[in-house]
Amino acid sequence: MAATPAIPRRGLFIGGGWREPTLGRRIPVINPATEDTIGDIPAATAEDVELAVAAARDAFTRDGGSAWSRASGAVRAKYLNAIAAKIKEKISYLALLETLDSGKPKDEAVADMEDVAACFEYYAGLAEALDGKQHAPISLPVDNFKSYILKEPIGVVGLITPWNYPLLMATWKVAPSLAAGCTAVLKPSELASLTCLELGVICEEIGLPSGVLNIITGLGPDAGAPIASHPHVDKVAFTGSTETGKRIMTAAAQMVKPVSLELGGKSPLIIFDDVADIDKAVEWAMFGCFFNGGQVCSATSRLLLHEKIAETFLARLVEWTKKIKISDPLEEGCRLGSVVSEGQYEKIKKFVSTARAEGATILYGGDRPKHLRKGFFIEPTIITDVSTSMQIWREEVFGPVICVKVFKTESEAVELANDTHYGLAGGVISDDLERCERIAKVIQSGIVWINCSQPTLVQAPWGGNKRSGFGRELGEWGLENYLSVKQVTRYSSDELYGWYQRPSKL
Repeated sequence: MAATPAIPRRGLFIGGGWREPTLGRRIPVINPATEDTIGDIPAATAEDVELAVAAARDAFTRDGGSAWSRASGAVRAKYLNAIAAKIKEKISYLALLETLDSGKPKDEAVADMEDVAACFEYYAGLAEALDGKQHAPISLPVDNFKSYILKEPIGVVGLITPWNYPLLMATWKVAPSLAAGCTAVLKPSELASLTCLELGVICEEIGLPSGVLNIITGLGPDAGAPIASHPHVDKVAFTGSTETGKRIMTAAAQMVKPVSLELGGKSPLIIFDDVADIDKAVEWAMFGCFFNGGQVCSATSRLLLHEKIAETFLARLVEWTKKIKISDPLEEGCRLGSVVSEGQYEKIKKFVSTARAEGATILYGGDRPKHLRKGFFIEPTIITDVSTSMQIWREEVFGPVICVKVFKTESEAVELANDTHYGLAGGVISDDLERCERIAKVIQSGIVWINCSQPTLVQAPWGGNKRSGFGRELGEWGLENYLSVKQVTRYSSDELYGWYQRPSKL
C-alpha cells in the first residue's frame, strides 16, 4: 500500500470562518483501504447547527437580501464559476483525499472532481439565465389584469448528503441551491467528509459572502436530525437511505417544510437474446453494479437475462469479472477499491451469506480477495438461482453484488423489473430499439437507460419514484428544487372594478 499523506485538520465552516465544535468532540477518519486512522473531523451537535443556521439566515437577509438572495443571478454565477475554477486547480489533491476517505479508485475520484467542476459551471450558467426569466408575463383572457411571475429562492436550505460520492453528491445540492439564491447548511456523511470540508477552504479563497454556505460534520442523530427539524431551515434536501428519508420527512412534516429525497434503489437491467455483441452487454452489466464498488443508489444490481443467452452470458460475465483489478485504490489501473467502512463490509458479507443460506448460488466472488489481507475489500460477486422472495432480490446491498434471474418473455421481464418497492432507475439492452422504447415506458422508475447503465449527465434530471424518493436533481429541475414561484397581478384599468354599487356623491 502507498504511504498516506498528512490529512489537514479542519474545524466546522460556519459564517465564513472555522471553529471547533461546541463540545470539542472529533470523529476519527479511517482509510478503508488500509484500516489506518489518518486524521479526524469535527463532531457537530445541535448547538453547532444553531450557529450554522443563524449564519445562513443572516446571509439570506443581510442588507435586505441584496448581498446574496436578491442579488442578480449574474452575481451569484461569478462565485460559482470561481468555485469551479478552484476545483479544477485542485483536482489531483481533492481526488487523493476522496480516495483516502472512501476507498474508491483514484481514476474514479478524478472523474468525480471533473464532474464537480462541471456541475458548478452548469449552474453558474442557469443562475445567469434566471435573470432573464423574471417578470415573465402570464397570458390572460382579460384586459383589465396584467400578471407575471417571479422566481425567488426558497430560503435557508439544509443539505444532507451521502458518503458514496462525497463531494459530487454535495455539489448536486450546493450548486443549484446557491444558484437559486438560497443559503445553505451542508452536512456530509461522517464516513467521508474530507473533500466537503475542503469546499469550505475554496469558499474562503474565492471570497464567497460569509454564511452563504456553512459546512458541518458529525453523526446523523447529532448534526443531521437538528437540521431537518430546525424551524429556520426552509427546506431539506437529502440523499441516503430510505429509512433515514422517512425520519427526515416526519421531522419536516411538523412544520409543513418541503423536502426532496433521493433514496435507495434496487434497479433492474434487462438483457434480451437479440444482442449481437455479448461482450458489450457484459461490460455494461459490470459497470452498472461494480463501478464505485457497487456503492451507487442507482446500481443495476438485478440482472435479468433472456433464457436463450443466460448460460453464455454468465460464463462471459465471470471471465470478465476475473480480470477486474482489485487493489490499493491509489494503484494505477485499479478498478475496484475497498468499500467505505468496516460496517459496510460486514453488511455486504451478511447479504452474501444470507443469499447462500436461502438457496442461491454464489457463482463468483463473495469473499475477501486473497492478496489483500487488510482493508475493507470484497470481491465482485455474482449470485444466481435467485427467487423473488429472497433478501438479495428485494433489498439494496450497496456493494459489488449482482443477483441474476432468467426470463422467457418480454412481459415476464417487465414484471420482474417492476417487482420492487424502489423506482430510481432501470435499463434495457437489446438491438431492437422499438422494444427498448416500449420497455422504457413501462419500467416504473425515474430514470431508464437504453443499451447502457449509469451514464449521469448534469443536464438531465435525476430522481426516482416509489420508495426511491421524490423530487429531481440536476438539469433545470435541480434549480427549480430551490425556487419558489410568486404570482404578481396588477389591476390595469382606469375604471372601477364594479362589483359593489357605488354610493351617490354627497
